[in-house]
Amino acid sequence: MSERRGWDEMRDDVLASPEAQEAYDAARIRFELGHAVRERREALGMTQDQLAEVAGMRQPAVTRFEAGGTMPTLPLLERLAVALGMRLHVGFEPLDLAS
Repeated sequence: MSERRGWDEMRDDVLASPEAQEAYDAARIRFELGHAVRERREALGMTQDQLAEVAGMRQPAVTRFEAGGTMPTLPLLERLAVALGMRLHVGFEPLDLAS
């Protein structure tokens, strides 16, 4: 009879693949960006419709973005930042300092 493996072991095996790790990192970035936009929008008391109008987008695009469903371009991030009364800052940090 074969030994059953736990979810954590299977996940670690899959993420050991460079391709899987790259996809995971891209999904994490999309989620973090979407989460940050949603938190700021809600802190300002804006609806998705209002943000979409100010940023020159459609409301479904804001929904997808906030859910981490799309990888934005830098021009889109800039438009969102301006619409949210913020300045976009893009930078690099050493991997050993990254969270």
